[in-house]
Amino acid sequence: MTLLVLFVLLLFLYSLASRRLERTVITTPIVFTAAGMLTQVISFDLGQGLESREAFLVTAELGLVLLLFTDASRTQLGVLKNIRNLPVRLLSVGMLLTLLLGLLLARGVFPNLTWWEAGILAAILAPTDAGLGQIIVASEVVPMKIRQALNVEAGLNDGLSVPFLLFFMALASQANNSEHGHGGLFQFIGEQLGLGALLGIGIGWVGGWMLEHARRRGWIATSWLQLGVVALPLLCLLASKAVDASMFIAAFVAGLAVQARFPEAAKHSVEFTEQWGQLFNLAVFYLFGILVMAAAAAFTGRHLLYAILSLTVIRMVPVAVSLVGTRLSPATVLFMGWFGPRGLASIVLGLVFLEEETRVTGESTIRLAVMLTVWISIFAHGMSAVSGIGWYVRKLKKLPSDAPELAKKFPSAFESKTRGQET
Repeated sequence: MTLLVLFVLLLFLYSLASRRLERTVITTPIVFTAAGMLTQVISFDLGQGLESREAFLVTAELGLVLLLFTDASRTQLGVLKNIRNLPVRLLSVGMLLTLLLGLLLARGVFPNLTWWEAGILAAILAPTDAGLGQIIVASEVVPMKIRQALNVEAGLNDGLSVPFLLFFMALASQANNSEHGHGGLFQFIGEQLGLGALLGIGIGWVGGWMLEHARRRGWIATSWLQLGVVALPLLCLLASKAVDASMFIAAFVAGLAVQARFPEAAKHSVEFTEQWGQLFNLAVFYLFGILVMAAAAAFTGRHLLYAILSLTVIRMVPVAVSLVGTRLSPATVLFMGWFGPRGLASIVLGLVFLEEETRVTGESTIRLAVMLTVWISIFAHGMSAVSGIGWYVRKLKKLPSDAPELAKKFPSAFESKTRGQET
């Protein structure tokens, strides 16, 4: 109850100064994370009380389930077509290289981790968080195709990270002779991924059909459309819990499926997450600050080294490789590489790993590395957003008028290659 009171009070006080803070480098996640850290410093036993992780996990799961559904429901092929292959490159080549490089460097920095445990760490830290880079996404001085590519990437890579995480968890569990109720690797993958996808398709398609049918016949009040849409990812969560499937896969697939029957789903889900879903996210950052401060004494130089590598080399190299052939300037590649913050998705995936009780020997190493990486990202990316935009705009002014970043129509890889041959 004490934490709830403090959080609500913080929420109220922040609302009073929210407009003024929007003009500074102090982002909302920074404020709530720092407040959680301060709470832990003032009252040491609060962080100890969160060791069960139950309340934290439920809050985080709700936040990510709503976020995944919303991101999927507003994902349209038209967006990918308009900005051509940038998001596709980031989500395919870029993400696979991020997982591979993250695994290899995790194994090098932490020799105590097995290959599968290193894969777990890489998968948890693979997704980016558009919320931490909201200033970038909303900035009109950043070329639309660049900020939209980053936004689409962040909207989809959290859902794409889940299968990899579950796969590595199953392998690590099997290697440690821990069945934890799943009856083997393939059964675990089938239950988590396959059943989760089936639930998502069923709930999204049927729910969307019912909403559209009720809307056309005038049965549903406009004010209830938003709640009707938001009920679908919550149904995914509850159904997945009941049959031991992945709620994140189910919510993400449901967000894609609902569009087939109810095209207005994106509008109503986005309205909810912007107004109410943000509460879950802020609560997660507040509780995360408490946990980080409680674990501060356990961080080592190896955790710090991997956190820095995760936010630089492991992010920037895959982005640079995935963008080869796009003719984007080095400044743009560097800008896109740096602004891949780790946030809510990594926190939740880390909690999912802990909650599954895979019982791997490197659990503590993985937990601490994830916590320190996300903590550094919250502050580093938040406080560098404004200056980063200013630097990037100055670089853009030096580019020729036909630069891909400035073109209204972004050239495909084939068109770029043809132009290069002609010159």
